[in-house]
Amino acid sequence: MTSRISAIALVVPDYEAGLAFYVGTLGFRLVQDIDQGRKRWVTVEPAGGGTRLVLARAEGEAQRAAIGKQAGGRVFLFLQTDDFARDHAAMLAAGVTFEEAPRHEPYGSVAVWRDPFGNRWDLIGPPTG
Repeated sequence: MTSRISAIALVVPDYEAGLAFYVGTLGFRLVQDIDQGRKRWVTVEPAGGGTRLVLARAEGEAQRAAIGKQAGGRVFLFLQTDDFARDHAAMLAAGVTFEEAPRHEPYGSVAVWRDPFGNRWDLIGPPTG
């Protein structure tokens, strides 16, 4: 069997807020926005491609309560870059909130940040040295 994870659903308060941040602020590419009647199939991906996010509008109280908590408070998603310093600076300039200063681990440069919905992410760049 040959398989891969093509997308991950990310619960957001509404489609427009998700698009404003991921496409407008981070520069992700809008892949699909298909009207399905009472909901939409909205997928975005980082500029370099890779696993897509399905922006899933929260429906009902349980889903609204899960916004930003899909991983129980842990880092949930990992955004890999080929130039950590460039992308860290660009994200800071765009108003992205980082929880820590960049640090250098054996697997690469990393800093934890949050999207406006509370999801914790790692920005990860190549190892230094």
